[in-house]
Amino acid sequence: MAERRLQVFSAVAKHLRFTRAAEALFMTQPAVTFQIRQLEEQHGVRLFERRHGSILLTSAGELMLDYAQKIIALSDEMDTRLAEITGEMRGPLLVGASTTIAEFLLPAILGEFNALYPQVRARLIVANSEKIESQVAEQRLDVGLIETPGKLAGLASQVCCEDELQVICAPDYPLAQHKTVSPKSLIDYEFISREPGSGTREITETYFRAHKLEPQNLKTQMELGSPEALKGVVATGLGFAILSRLAVEADVRIGKLVAIPLKPALKRKLYLTYPEDRFRSRLTQTFIDFARGKLRELAP
Repeated sequence: MAERRLQVFSAVAKHLRFTRAAEALFMTQPAVTFQIRQLEEQHGVRLFERRHGSILLTSAGELMLDYAQKIIALSDEMDTRLAEITGEMRGPLLVGASTTIAEFLLPAILGEFNALYPQVRARLIVANSEKIESQVAEQRLDVGLIETPGKLAGLASQVCCEDELQVICAPDYPLAQHKTVSPKSLIDYEFISREPGSGTREITETYFRAHKLEPQNLKTQMELGSPEALKGVVATGLGFAILSRLAVEADVRIGKLVAIPLKPALKRKLYLTYPEDRFRSRLTQTFIDFARGKLRELAP
C-alpha cells in the first residue's frame, strides 16, 4: 500500500495535475486525491500547493519525491533480481533516447525485444541527448541512447553504430541542384537549426568550427526541438537544415525533400550510455546487447 501511494504521488508530481495523473495510472481522480490526502495526513505535511486550478510541489513534497523515486527504483530492482533467480526475464525497463534515435530507430528494436520477452514492461522517454544523459546519471533511466559520447562522471558509453548527417532542403530551394556542398558554401543560405542541448546541433557546430566556419555566422532563421519540426519548416522552402539521413529517407523517397551530402562527409557515432558502477540487471544487460546488435544492422 505504501509503495502504491508513492507511485500515485510520483505521478501527480510529474504531471502537476490530478486529472492527468489519474489517466496515466488508470484511476479515478477522487481515488488519486484520496491517496495524496492519506500521505499528507500520515506525515503531517502538505505535499502540494493548490492555486488557481494548478498545483506545485511544496518543499516537503520535493523531499518526498526524491525519496519516492529511490524507493520505487529499489522496488523495481528487487522485482528484477527475484525474477532472475527463477530464470524469468520480466520487470520494468526504463529506456531514454534522443529524438532522432527514438523516432527512426528504436520503435522496431523495442517491438522485437518485447516479442522475445513479453513479460518486460519497456517504457521509453524521449528528450535531447543532454537531458537523457542527465536522467541516466540520476538513475531515473536504466539506459540511454544518445548522439554524443557521455560527458557526466559515473557513466559508461559504448559506440553502437554510425550515422551520417546531410543537408536537407525543399526540391525548389537553390541548394537542391548541388550534388555535394561544402561547409563554407552554406553561409549564403538560410539555416534552420536544432535547439541547444541537441546532439545533432552539437556535432554540427563542431563540424563547422573544424572547417573554419563559426556557427553564429550562419543565417540562422529559427531553432526547433525535433527532426519532424525541422523537416516541416524546411519543406516550405524557408531554408536548409542538417539532419540524419535516417530521419529523411522516406521524405526523400517521395520527393518531399532533397538530401545533399556534405563534403567532407559529416558522420557521427551513436552511443549507449548507462551507470558505470550501479548494479545492472540481467534484463538491462540483455537489452543493451540486443539494442547494440540491432542498431548496427539498421545503421551500419
